[in-house]
Amino acid sequence: MHTKTIAELAQGLKNKEFSSVELTQHYLNRINASDLNAFITITDEVALQQAQTADAQIAKGETPILTGIPYAHKDIFCTNGVKTSAASKMLDNFISPYDSTVSHKLNQSGLVMLGKTNMDEFAMGSSNENSFYGAVKNPWDKNKVPGGSSGGSAAAVADGLSSFATGTDTGGSIRQPASLCGITGLKPTYGRVSRYGMISYASSLDQAGPLTKTAQDAAMVLNTIAGFDEKDSTSVDRTVPDYTQNLNDSIEGLTIGLPKEFFADGLDDGVAKAVMVAVKEFETLGASVKEISLPNSKYAIPTYYIVAPCECSSNLSRMDGVRFGHRCTDPKDLEDLYLRSRTEGFGEEVKRRIMIGTYALSAGYYDAYYLKAQKTRHLISNDFKQAFETVDVIMGPVSPTTAFNLGSFKDPVSMYLADIYTLSTNLAGLPGMSIPAGFSQKMPVGLQLIGNYWSESKLLNIAHQFQRATDWHTKTPV
Repeated sequence: MHTKTIAELAQGLKNKEFSSVELTQHYLNRINASDLNAFITITDEVALQQAQTADAQIAKGETPILTGIPYAHKDIFCTNGVKTSAASKMLDNFISPYDSTVSHKLNQSGLVMLGKTNMDEFAMGSSNENSFYGAVKNPWDKNKVPGGSSGGSAAAVADGLSSFATGTDTGGSIRQPASLCGITGLKPTYGRVSRYGMISYASSLDQAGPLTKTAQDAAMVLNTIAGFDEKDSTSVDRTVPDYTQNLNDSIEGLTIGLPKEFFADGLDDGVAKAVMVAVKEFETLGASVKEISLPNSKYAIPTYYIVAPCECSSNLSRMDGVRFGHRCTDPKDLEDLYLRSRTEGFGEEVKRRIMIGTYALSAGYYDAYYLKAQKTRHLISNDFKQAFETVDVIMGPVSPTTAFNLGSFKDPVSMYLADIYTLSTNLAGLPGMSIPAGFSQKMPVGLQLIGNYWSESKLLNIAHQFQRATDWHTKTPV
């Protein structure tokens, strides 16, 4: 059953081929037997109770299409009564008293939460090695990383531990692990999915989205989680279309833009070859290709690594050992409480980014760093606006390489360079996808699709047509 897509599982539940309880137990058995370290918390009892409720609802008929479907939840979404740790020591003891909006919408639609997936601490990382609970392994090669920060979610879907998983993307953290694990990952337009109850890393960049086997599955999940939320001031009040409606539309006449900056030095030859073969397939389907330029994309890494740390410095200031989270023992005074609680509770990468952000926001440096980064961010966004005047979609690699070995990056700056092709999309607030497009040295390669604002339907249509013509999305590590 774990090889089926969400669409196939939903049909199977509807036809009474199996029950939600049977399906849920099947996934739980696989999770408990797995050695990928993809989960922080496994919610066996809750999942089986939800599955029983779903079966009763299905028996009555007229239920939402995803009722009874088991999924994995990235441990950055607050879940009422269940530990929500953001993979940190700081929140290792935090039991959320409320549901995030994404969690609430999934619950309302009758889905079954199998557990909370491992991730980089507070979503800060590109390899899932920064977790307080240890690194996640890539199911294609357990000596390699699954990507991050949504590495646990991506590994779970790729290895058949869940039908789909939630993720968050601040600088590529849905698309990059999807690419490295050979699955489909969608980052919607900023403001399309509510951020309420999603533990913040960088508030102007974070966006929730699904990690699935196929584009059709991603469309079905996005139908459930997208929409305006008055609890989230960054949520946009805009009608949500049926993302499955136009999946089968022809893409003949589509104009694809290939940024020359995405195919320069630093891109692995095998990755470049797989991406270009995929682009040729689109030409076979009736699309045309033209070279474009995103001249300011070269500034994406320094811009992101000023903006994001500044925002995380502000967001994580609430983690002080007073109201919730880790608290040091026997503090001498208030200053000692703050200092030791934060020193003990945060990991090295989180501390690094807090310090960078605090420095850049300090008196005398705000104009030189943060303000300049925001101006550059505007230039990056303008590059995309100009490009979309002549093309329908932008394509390129997701990551410069396939999955790299665990522990291979000792220098954090070298790790930051792995996000070179994904950061610009977040800085501009655009939607982006990664879809399986081949292999290099026996490891998956993802093709990145970047669309104009609110063009998720078009991206999903393009991805679905590619997946109808190819079988890369059907490849599994087992």
